[in-house]
Amino acid sequence: MHQISESSRGKKRVREEEEEIVAEAKDSDQTPSLEDSLTFSDTLVALRIMRAQFPHIDKVSIKPFVLRSQLYSSVKDRTQVDRELESLRREKLLRVFKLNTGQDDHAIMFLDDYLSQIDRVIKRIEGKKQSDLEVFSWFKTHVIDVKLEPSIDHQELCFLLSQGGKVKDEHISLLINAGIFTRQLIDPNMYWFAIPNIGSVLKGLSQGRKELLSLLKRRKYKEMMLAPLEKKRLRLSLLDIRFHLRDLIGSGHLQTANTPTGVVVRVAKD
Repeated sequence: MHQISESSRGKKRVREEEEEIVAEAKDSDQTPSLEDSLTFSDTLVALRIMRAQFPHIDKVSIKPFVLRSQLYSSVKDRTQVDRELESLRREKLLRVFKLNTGQDDHAIMFLDDYLSQIDRVIKRIEGKKQSDLEVFSWFKTHVIDVKLEPSIDHQELCFLLSQGGKVKDEHISLLINAGIFTRQLIDPNMYWFAIPNIGSVLKGLSQGRKELLSLLKRRKYKEMMLAPLEKKRLRLSLLDIRFHLRDLIGSGHLQTANTPTGVVVRVAKD
């Protein structure tokens, strides 16, 4: 499986890029204790590269996130990715979110970006002069650091929030309306942690996948050279073509192969 940036720019450029990002990570305030507790794993390097390359989206205020499938396109050993993600999650460097796209999709966001995303939501709600805003402080102080899993049940959520003050139904509703939680369809007493403001981006994720696959399926032999494909623009997604290519390659829907004229991307056989 080829990493997209490696295919288009060559191995040397990718190594240089990784070294630059790792050097920045070591100097960054974002990861103050990282050197003491973690080696710079392949997964972490891939996460930092993809975070830096996350497309700028004018219409939506959202911090960069990476799909687990995209990591699979970059790091060949899926078990290694899952193991290193778990380690990074326990170190509280990042959070993993189950997405409601109807597939087994998971998004990864660095913890600092996630906290910044929540702060944006709080600021927006403050502008509406809404009451019960103390619940956001309780959530950041008593829930995020304690509950690292992608989901939480109603009773545990109320218990953790109650360490900040008396919890009312309105508090839970405010967290859901702010996009911090979504209810699980199977069990309404269970909540998924969510990324606020991600709704329109997720819609584009699903539509962009279909658009890109459809584009390739209409081609002769259901394939296209990577270089011209990367220059295409998708009509139905706010995310760029590279984002979707990494996703579909990592999920096994697309495959890459080296040819004498360059890298070719083709639809995987069923």
